[in-house]
Amino acid sequence: MLIVPEREIANLMTREAAFEAVQKVFAAMASGDAYNFPVVREAIGHEDALYGFKGGFDRAGLTLGLKAGGYWPNNLEKHGMINHQSTVFLFDPDTGRATAMVGGNLLTALRTAAASSVSIAHLAREDARVIGMIGAGHQAKFQLRAALEQRSFEKVIGWNLHPEMLPNLEEVASEAGLPFEAVELDGIRDADVIISITSSFDAILTADQVSPGTHIACMGTDTKGKQEVDPALLARATVFTDEVAQSISIGEAQHAIASGLIAENDIAQLGSVINGTHPGRTSAEQITLFDGTGVGLQDLAVAAAVVDLAARNGSAIEVDF
Repeated sequence: MLIVPEREIANLMTREAAFEAVQKVFAAMASGDAYNFPVVREAIGHEDALYGFKGGFDRAGLTLGLKAGGYWPNNLEKHGMINHQSTVFLFDPDTGRATAMVGGNLLTALRTAAASSVSIAHLAREDARVIGMIGAGHQAKFQLRAALEQRSFEKVIGWNLHPEMLPNLEEVASEAGLPFEAVELDGIRDADVIISITSSFDAILTADQVSPGTHIACMGTDTKGKQEVDPALLARATVFTDEVAQSISIGEAQHAIASGLIAENDIAQLGSVINGTHPGRTSAEQITLFDGTGVGLQDLAVAAAVVDLAARNGSAIEVDF
C-alpha cells in the first residue's frame, strides 16, 4: 500500500490538475460510468464534531474508495490545526485490496474549489467581470483563487458575517491584481458570479439580492439542515448539481424541495453540461445555480491523481499491508 502524507500534497496537486480530475469525474457520473455511495455524516457527541464517510466507484477510471473525516470546530483554537480533517482510502476494484492512504485536508479544499470553478467554466456568462464572495474563511481563499482563473474578472466584492475575516478575500484579490470591496448583502447584486461558502444553517442570500444573468455556486451546504440561500432563489434559477440525490437530501435544494418550490426533475447534473447532453446556460438573463454538495468521487479522483504523481516522483511511502 502507498501512503501519501498530508505534507506532500501541496507539492503534488495543482489547481489545474484538480479542475481536470473533477470535471472528468462529473462527466463520468452523468454518463453513468461512475456513482457515489450514500453519505454517512453524524454528530458524534464529542467536541461538537461532525464525522462521516463519502465513497464511490468510477468504472471508467477504475477508482474505488472512500473519504473519512469531518468537521471539528474547536481544532484551531485548541490544537492549532484546521477544523476540517479527512483521509482518503483507495482500493483495488479487482481484488478489494487497500492500495493507498492519502492525506485529505488540502485535497478537500482543492476539489471543492475545483467543483465551483468547473461550474463557472460551464455556466457563467463569458462577459462576467465582478465576482462576489459570501464567506471569508479558510475554504473561501481556495474558492476565489480557482474561480478567478475561469473568467476575466475585474473586481472582487465580498461579505462575511464576521467582517474581520474579509482581509482573507482582499489578500487573494491583491495576488491577482484586482480591487476588493467589502459590501453589505444588498451589494452582492452587483456580482456576475457569486460563490457562497459558509457553514450556515439559515438562509443568507435572498432571491432579490441576485441580478439576472448571475451564476451562483452554493458550496457550503453538505448536511441536512444547512442552508445558505433563500429557497425562492432556486425557484428563479436553472439549478445544477454534482449529484441530484445529495442535492435534494443534504444540499441547498433540500429546502426548495421541502417548500414545494422545485421538484427533483428540475435539477440537472453539471456533468450533463460537460458531456453536451444539457445546453446549460441558454440566455444572458438566465440565473444559473450550482448546488455543490461535495461527492465522494471528487475526493477519489484527486486522490488517485496524487497517488500516481507521488509514485512517479518517489514521494509516496510504500508499506506492507
